[in-house]
Amino acid sequence: MTSIILIQLDLTSDPAARRVVKDETVDVQFAHEAGSLMSLEGPNRYEIGDALITGATGERWVVSRDRFDAKYVPRDEIKHGDAGAYRNVPAAVLAKQMHEAFSIARSDAGDVLHGVAGDWVMQYAPGDYGVVKAARFAKVYKPA
Repeated sequence: MTSIILIQLDLTSDPAARRVVKDETVDVQFAHEAGSLMSLEGPNRYEIGDALITGATGERWVVSRDRFDAKYVPRDEIKHGDAGAYRNVPAAVLAKQMHEAFSIARSDAGDVLHGVAGDWVMQYAPGDYGVVKAARFAKVYKPA
């Protein structure tokens, strides 16, 4: 299967891109040692303190601690930094549904993620990317 490789993607001027907002409560554990977990889209390496997230639809992924602290708030009377339920801080991001298989690095020299036709490539900030399966996108993202 051939796929396109996305490099230095900029969705800000792509007419097929949409602005969307995630609406989700997730379960979070914090890494006690460096390692890697396999998400549906590819490997996610992590360092001590990074957030190991399980989404509302069962998918797992990693968010670096500095990004996590800015993007998630605790729920259910837990303190920030403790394991438990967190809700994302609503923020508009750019997304584009892809019509063929593709791959993209999460960041410069970051893990490479893979998507199939129908999945979404996400641009959270310049040089900061993700891949979201079509079914998950439909459940947790809404128009901004």
